[in-house]
Amino acid sequence: MDLRDATTSDIRQIRTVANESMKASYRHAIDEETIEEAVEGWYGDDTLSEWLTDDAVEFIVAVDDGDVVGFVQSYVSEGRETVGEIDWLHVIPDHRGEGIGSQLLKRAEQELTTRGVDRIEGSVLADNEAGADFYAEQGFERTDDRRIEIGEESFEEQTYTQRLDDEGERIITEERTLDDGRTVYIAYDDAVRGSKAPFYAVYMNPEENERYGWMCGEDQSFDIAMDTMDRIECNSCGNKRKAARWDAAYL
Repeated sequence: MDLRDATTSDIRQIRTVANESMKASYRHAIDEETIEEAVEGWYGDDTLSEWLTDDAVEFIVAVDDGDVVGFVQSYVSEGRETVGEIDWLHVIPDHRGEGIGSQLLKRAEQELTTRGVDRIEGSVLADNEAGADFYAEQGFERTDDRRIEIGEESFEEQTYTQRLDDEGERIITEERTLDDGRTVYIAYDDAVRGSKAPFYAVYMNPEENERYGWMCGEDQSFDIAMDTMDRIECNSCGNKRKAARWDAAYL
């Protein structure tokens, strides 16, 4: 499997990947006709041709045995901060679970970092739990929710953010001082999904071999309750760890 810049000769396959990926992720929430209309509007020949020839857009495809099996589309947004926006990241259903999405995201992060962005953001509909889990597992923090219109329906969209330090590197571990003066280390690449935002593992040392607990990504609180069933709840905002399959029967 290779990653390369997309070209206009990839347009048909890009549209196919988007169509199949959108249906696999959202057919339970959005009817297929609406998905097809959206894909045609977002990935029509003229629109894709403009994106693929726009220097402000990074468009990377994953190719397996000559076929496009995934892609990531991103761009830089200038404002008070320079933000790298992950516009779309799709992997064809038959190739999910192979690490292609992670490779595409890392490639996009590299390209955006070279453009001097302060942070990287990606958005996903709340109905796409797998997509939300993906961003959380990659160390992104849920930072915003909003309503968007698709067709004649309204949906909740969640924004996930990856912080960068002054050198443009991903902040994987962040040092914090607690109210009692102790220093802890937050591992943004070690996260579990919560009902409102991810929970991030917290350690007592930078080597991350002495565990402290969790930090809630919703309100940055360290006041977290845990039980023997590995359930987690923020005592401050009520954010809860999503139940695992094995313990769902007990809830």
